Amino acid sequence: MRRLLRLLPLCAAAVAVMPWLAGSAEAAYPAPTASASTSASAPTPASASASTPAPSPSAVLGPGPGAAPDVDVVKVDGVIDRSVADYLLATLQDAEERGDTVVIQLNTPGTLDLDAAAVAQRVFDATVPVVVWVGPAGSHAVGGGLLLVYASSLAAMSPGSGVGPLEPLDLARTSSADDPTIRSRALGLIRTWSASRGRDPAFAASGGEAPARQALEQHVVSRAAIDLGDLLRKIDGTSVAVRGGRVTLQTDPGRAVLRFHELGPARRVLHAVASPVAIYVLLVLGLMGIAFELTQSGVGVAGIAGAVAVGFAAYGLSVVPFSAPGLGLLVGGLALLSLDVALRRLGPVTAAGMAAFVAGSFLVFREVAPAIDLPVWLVVLTVITTFLYWGFALTVAQRSRERITSTQRGLVGLVGEARGLLAPDGPVFVKGTLWRGKAMDGPIPPGTKIRVRGVDGLILRVEPEE
Repeated sequence: MRRLLRLLPLCAAAVAVMPWLAGSAEAAYPAPTASASTSASAPTPASASASTPAPSPSAVLGPGPGAAPDVDVVKVDGVIDRSVADYLLATLQDAEERGDTVVIQLNTPGTLDLDAAAVAQRVFDATVPVVVWVGPAGSHAVGGGLLLVYASSLAAMSPGSGVGPLEPLDLARTSSADDPTIRSRALGLIRTWSASRGRDPAFAASGGEAPARQALEQHVVSRAAIDLGDLLRKIDGTSVAVRGGRVTLQTDPGRAVLRFHELGPARRVLHAVASPVAIYVLLVLGLMGIAFELTQSGVGVAGIAGAVAVGFAAYGLSVVPFSAPGLGLLVGGLALLSLDVALRRLGPVTAAGMAAFVAGSFLVFREVAPAIDLPVWLVVLTVITTFLYWGFALTVAQRSRERITSTQRGLVGLVGEARGLLAPDGPVFVKGTLWRGKAMDGPIPPGTKIRVRGVDGLILRVEPEE
């Protein structure tokens, strides 16, 4: 129990550092504005400029005379969670300050536990052109990704990519659990954006998905481009709508200055752990490390790594919605398995622990959308690994420790020699074997004769021989 308590500060530290990582470049989430209402009428340029003063043309509409135009290429690949949304909105804000064109390279199954409509509305309200390219081939824009397509100044796709359906609008819940008002609001915004951008909102309402050719025919996107260079060449010179007016794109790769943006190290870590699969794996591996540490003396690498993994999993659980009963069954099942290892037997407690663990594995993320839910093969593989680890590996480790401890107890009262400085820990040589010793009364210099006075786990408690 003392060893477990020593690991708790490590778990707490791992959790505490997450807000610092998240806050290193945090962007505020836009609340829906008046233009974000479900009205089908698009905001006029006059109303847009009245709410926020329009920047000067040189800052918004492109570079000044003789200056090379700048294009910020933002890669959004995977679930759009809070860290990705922060990164996207912060990059957009920086581009507005410089007057750059933004190109979003998009491949996403949707947004997770955030207001997708508000993020898309921020894209629609941008004072610089925002081009969304669903690519390369094999990419898809679903849910919140489709909202970004409709909100963009210009939308394009690569052959072999796809768009739709609109739902789920939040991967934190299944489509059947979506609030009808959320869908109605999203469709209202799409009608507003489509009226301004010249797109057909009927596709979004259909709930279907479409490849690039169909999306072009249904006026969801206006260009097809094989790669990013092809896209920039095709859209160069195109006039697009932005907040407050229209802008002519200057994206020729031969003249434009391209800046590529990706998630930084801190946001990359936060993005990686904020998924059900990552949380599940980190939690199980972390508890494996802590359980192994409980069979050993002191705190070692396994315990520290386990505590850090559990801390990262705890952060993930603060982002991804989960079932409390499911999590309780999962953790409780592993606790029962650890108890049976301590009792040195495989019996009813092990069977109950495995049953609870299996049930918890299937229930813990039952509310999330299928696109990010735990795959069955992962659960099956983890269940088998867990049974082998707790049922055999930890049992062997426990028995090995008991044999060593039994041998150590036979050393109590014997005389040995300090083979290094004990301050208070250090190497001692007793009965032909090198052990780890701990001085009971102050430092002991090397070469001092010592006597074993007790055993603490796998450590010999010694004092100088008089």
